[in-house]
Amino acid sequence: MEFTAKQIAELIGGRIEGNENVAVSTFAKIEEGKKGAISFLSNPKYTHFLYDTESSIVLVNDDLELEHPVSATLIRVKNAYEAVARLLQLYEQMKPRKKGVDSTASIAASATIGKDVYIGAFAVIGEGSVIGDGTQIYPHTVIGDGVKVGEGCLIYPHVTIYQGCRLGSRVTIHAGSVIGADGFGFAPNTEGYDKIPQIGIVIIEDDVEIGANTCVDRSTMGQTVIHRGVKLDNLIQVAHNCEIGENTVMSAQVGLAGSTKIGSWCMVGGQAGFAGHIQVADKTFVGAQCGVISNTKGNGEQLIGSPAMDPRQFFKSMAVVRKLPDIYKELNDLKRQVAELSSK
Repeated sequence: MEFTAKQIAELIGGRIEGNENVAVSTFAKIEEGKKGAISFLSNPKYTHFLYDTESSIVLVNDDLELEHPVSATLIRVKNAYEAVARLLQLYEQMKPRKKGVDSTASIAASATIGKDVYIGAFAVIGEGSVIGDGTQIYPHTVIGDGVKVGEGCLIYPHVTIYQGCRLGSRVTIHAGSVIGADGFGFAPNTEGYDKIPQIGIVIIEDDVEIGANTCVDRSTMGQTVIHRGVKLDNLIQVAHNCEIGENTVMSAQVGLAGSTKIGSWCMVGGQAGFAGHIQVADKTFVGAQCGVISNTKGNGEQLIGSPAMDPRQFFKSMAVVRKLPDIYKELNDLKRQVAELSSK
């Protein structure tokens, strides 16, 4: 399917510089551009590729100032990154959606399957489960008993959703993720540990995306809740009774201990860790490998380091840490001098 620069500009509210009739049928990175492709430029580090790219169309920011002529047709927009995201979403929506139930799928007689649903090979749908209209369940996925899945969800291969969990509409769960496994609950005794039954569920609200091999544990009692619009990367651990606020995003390998409450619109870098039973305020920025061990102060706070601290305090501390070998040597010299003076 081809689109002209004029059609694309109308879709995203852009301004054309060049041939409005040039057509494209695919996407390409600006450094790997080719004829018939559309690229984008948002990071200034890649500006030099603009002058040599072979892409037919390039999305650029309104304020970009050209230093040399370009052969590509430019479409100027307020934010090129957001514009290409919109185009990619439209491109994805135009792909034909799978429908139908594979003959090898196992569907309980008491399950309810909506309209235009796809259920792939060897998928399992448990007793009393409900699958909403237009949802796609890929091969080897297991939906446990009593699970409710909303409309337009996309559940990739080898996902496991344990009994009783509830998903809203337009939820995407990538391959290998596990929703609703037991939380890590054990009570020590004289001979070892007694398992604490985890009798709660997981609730995932609308428009959530969960990356590959991410685990969201069921609660001891009540619910573990992932609120609307949350985006979780691959390899994230969300422990029992946690709650993640609306539109919060987390990069890979983040770990949440039990009963952690994360606010709305937070941004969490890769490998950050959170102690249990703490509350993180709305709009908190948590840097990569940060260790958050207590409640945060309020909206807009930025944290880095472990234990987590204000960036200015962190960098001051690191400046001292780099000097510790010299400080240690000076301290030993002073101790030796004091000892010599004392002996006299």
